[in-house]
Amino acid sequence: MQSFRTELENPIVEKDIIELEKKIHLFREGKISAEKFRSLRLARGVYGQRQQGVQMVRIKLPYGKLSVKQLLKIADISDEYATGNLHLTTRQDIQIHYVSLEKTPELWAKLEEDNITLREACGNTVRNITASSIAGIDADEPFDISPYAQAMFKYFLRNPVCQDMGRKFKIAFSSSDKDSALTYMHDLGFIPKIRIEGTKEVRGFKVLVGGGLGAQPFLAKTAHEFLHEDLIIPYTESLLRVFDRHGERASRHKARLKFLIDKIGFDELTRLASEELKALKVKSYRVDYDSYPRDVVFAATNASTIEIKNKAIYEAWLKTNTFEQKQKGFFGVYIKVQTGDIKTDKARLLAAVVKKHASDDIRITVNQGLLLKFIRKELLPNVFTELDNIGLAEPGFDSTADITACPGTDTCNLGISSSTGITRELERVIKDEYPDLIYNNDIKIKISGCMNSCGQHGIANIGFQGSSLKAGVNVLPALQILLGGGTQGNGNGRVSEKIIKIPSKKGPQALRTLLDDFEINSLDEEYFNNYYDRKGKDYFYRLLKPLAGLSNLSTDDFVDWGHEVKYESAIGVGECADVVIDLVATLLFESEEKLAWAKESFAQNQFADSIYHSYSVFVSTAKALLLDKQVSCNAQNAIINDFDKHYVADGPFKFSPDFRTYVLRINQFEPAKEFAEKYLNDVDQFFNQSKSFREKQLEISNKDISTTKIIYSSK
Repeated sequence: MQSFRTELENPIVEKDIIELEKKIHLFREGKISAEKFRSLRLARGVYGQRQQGVQMVRIKLPYGKLSVKQLLKIADISDEYATGNLHLTTRQDIQIHYVSLEKTPELWAKLEEDNITLREACGNTVRNITASSIAGIDADEPFDISPYAQAMFKYFLRNPVCQDMGRKFKIAFSSSDKDSALTYMHDLGFIPKIRIEGTKEVRGFKVLVGGGLGAQPFLAKTAHEFLHEDLIIPYTESLLRVFDRHGERASRHKARLKFLIDKIGFDELTRLASEELKALKVKSYRVDYDSYPRDVVFAATNASTIEIKNKAIYEAWLKTNTFEQKQKGFFGVYIKVQTGDIKTDKARLLAAVVKKHASDDIRITVNQGLLLKFIRKELLPNVFTELDNIGLAEPGFDSTADITACPGTDTCNLGISSSTGITRELERVIKDEYPDLIYNNDIKIKISGCMNSCGQHGIANIGFQGSSLKAGVNVLPALQILLGGGTQGNGNGRVSEKIIKIPSKKGPQALRTLLDDFEINSLDEEYFNNYYDRKGKDYFYRLLKPLAGLSNLSTDDFVDWGHEVKYESAIGVGECADVVIDLVATLLFESEEKLAWAKESFAQNQFADSIYHSYSVFVSTAKALLLDKQVSCNAQNAIINDFDKHYVADGPFKFSPDFRTYVLRINQFEPAKEFAEKYLNDVDQFFNQSKSFREKQLEISNKDISTTKIIYSSK
């Protein structure tokens, strides 16, 4: 079965990689459904591309932290298994594309040699935990949030409470009230605070809950103005347990935490979370702040300062791409990376610059750039020159000229129209026609290829969403323009408003129209959003309406940016096993697997994990039997209720007093050995009873089919 050898220090990871290879074989043999296999590989960072037969591999980098050694390893992996390109994401991950499915276990094993993981980079679990890239060097930060982001990442990685939720769950830590990590658009966001208690300074966090973008953006609600540092992980676990049990599962578009809050109310969410406190693995989780590994500063070279040839560009770079850290005498240097794409040859040259002049701690930023840390002031000319030589010293980081964009139709299954092509064109327009906008940090432009807002267009001052328009019998690529979004600070934000949809090829002219009007009609020192509010939504609709007309289209309007053939509105193809699958049997197989995990956790005295795995067996087994009766299954809470209705009330299963009470003991007891053992034995008995029941039903069904055939043939 195994086509490669792993020699990893972490046996759990090694087992996970080998398990992925086994699942690939089972999928290819038609023994696992496409839908089930999709969830298995997504949890291991393997995502289907728009192009059939190849995968996108998402490399999970907690809070965007990356060492030189890791950068070089990822570059090597991309050259060997992908296309020699690294794509930096707004989630501070790195993605590589066009990877063969069969090669993903081998690729993953090689990454793990340098402590780089794919685990839970995709899928219905806790995604990569993001954070302000300047954490640890931010002059405005109350304290460094990096240790807390790291602790959160480790605690919930492969944690049973978040392995098979209805949808993904996103967490962010900002370093200060400026909220550069955009906590207000996350399921759970943390902003550091200091409070005086008695004579002591106490660390804690403002906590935001229930934010999200997508087709229906929601701004997060404040759950706590101040939550003690040792309570953030228990609080997070209580929310995850509620989301797992009560969250939507039938409709993918309604399965985020924001929709659960909208359905049951924030007060009810809080009440349900409080009911989970007794069953939590830990009631308090202290993060060892002082033991967190601080920056390794490479020794400075003795090289003399280089003479700058183009002083104008250097001065612009100093103003827009560098800042003094809270550690006096040291500077952070930002690198603008267009569309987040950096070739591996450049990545290797960048690694050499970092090793020579900076700390061994590169950070990916939330706008798809890079941050280098701990560069001595006197070496800034050297760093600029060396970055300039490799094309990575363009001024204007995080300015109007630095546009955020998802991959769009280049590779994404869900992309409707181009993101990267239009981004390159708009950046060219700004560079050529509005060069001073590299100094503007007020107007943020963000572009997504669809409504899901991976490019964050939903919180942009000027946002573009990929779409399509119909002109007679033909379809052309389009852009939905949104205005007025942005970050306000301390967990507050604004959602962009949809204004009008225009043909994609009119995008550059739309940008010119907006920028020119702002230049002419804005008040002195007026911010863009204030100008938008003062003028009103209808003003901008009328301003842009002439660009929306479809009466004078050219052939070029029907070709998307970066493409040469006529546009077709289509979502990319997915995977198909081309076989008929017994979904009930697949779910029972999954239950058996989870039962083994429960027993394994119990044997290792991990009682809280064992209890939650046991709970998952109850739910997945009940779901299997309900599907056998053609009962539609939704949230776990509904599955438990429906099992009572269809199998306990007048059926073959007996529970005292009912199945719901029997299962939901999970949050009624401390996670101690006695209860874990009792709960495990109960679910073991339930699973075996369910399996036997199903086998008998199949026997009866097969006999009925045989009888029908005999009667039919006798006629």
